[in-house]
Amino acid sequence: MAWIFLGIAVVIEIAWALSLKWAAMRGGWLAASVPVTLSFLNMGVLALAMRGLPAGTAYAIWTGLGAAGVTMLGVILFDEPLNVVQLCFIGLIVVGVVGTKYFAAA
Repeated sequence: MAWIFLGIAVVIEIAWALSLKWAAMRGGWLAASVPVTLSFLNMGVLALAMRGLPAGTAYAIWTGLGAAGVTMLGVILFDEPLNVVQLCFIGLIVVGVVGTKYFAAA
């Protein structure tokens, strides 16, 4: 169950980071409330994941997949630049996450 919570936290993390960009582009207090709400939700779900996983494992996967997801969706949604070298290094992050999951004790 901890891995499921971690997956949900990763999705919320990606939505949170992208909502920051969206709120900055849109402006206003209502737009600003979206990332704040997602932040609280994100921390709660990550805490649930950490009940059953080591903190280092959960945090490494959460940040790694979050960064990769935000980068890829930033390219798609906001037309942000990404070159081949950056893409290769993001691939290394994903390889690290897979290795961390594969060799995790829990």
